[in-house]
Amino acid sequence: MINNTKKALVSAKELTKIFNKQVVVSKLSVDFYEGERISLSGPNGAGKTTLIRCILGQYVYEGHLDVLGGSPRIEHELIMKDIGFVPQIPPPLKMTVKEMLVFFSKLTGTPKNVFSNIVINLGLQINEHLNKPFLKLSGGMKQKLLIAFALGRKPKILLMDEPAANLDPEARKVFFKYLEDFDKNALMILCSHRMSEISNLVTREIEMDLGNIVLDKAV
Repeated sequence: MINNTKKALVSAKELTKIFNKQVVVSKLSVDFYEGERISLSGPNGAGKTTLIRCILGQYVYEGHLDVLGGSPRIEHELIMKDIGFVPQIPPPLKMTVKEMLVFFSKLTGTPKNVFSNIVINLGLQINEHLNKPFLKLSGGMKQKLLIAFALGRKPKILLMDEPAANLDPEARKVFFKYLEDFDKNALMILCSHRMSEISNLVTREIEMDLGNIVLDKAV
């Protein structure tokens, strides 16, 4: 158990998620605090992605879950304005890159050029791809855009599920520099199989297995 004097931005009590009678997250009780950099690890099927998607309000669950002072299901739209998320598998969006820039700019009140500059720094000349549908882009291009939309909005919570998986080596360096310099009061949760990549960022390690937390320690 981690003792922390800072504010809990995510608080779960007896959180349970069941798919087709299989318990994927089992009576999980845990708090995640502002300013923490958490590595969330464990084998496939451990419940990591399910926990993240509960925090995002994408799943109905049993038990109690408080995110930024509210229910991620009931106050989903309001809470999502303060959460940046990079999924492991990019969504099959039919919107063009230009349409996505407009959408995320309106959603978050962030100027489009803030997102564009991050994408360019990650090595993608976004202006050459504005009229292309997102789903037609390469894996690396999609990842760079999703990272920009997550980081550029300056969220209070940053959730990243294998965020560097499709990045080239130079983009990885730029990406991790962004994470190093990110708002020190924000909560950051990183799922990664390459623990060596994020070890210098992490302040707390959490390991899950079979829907439970089996390791929780400050580093």
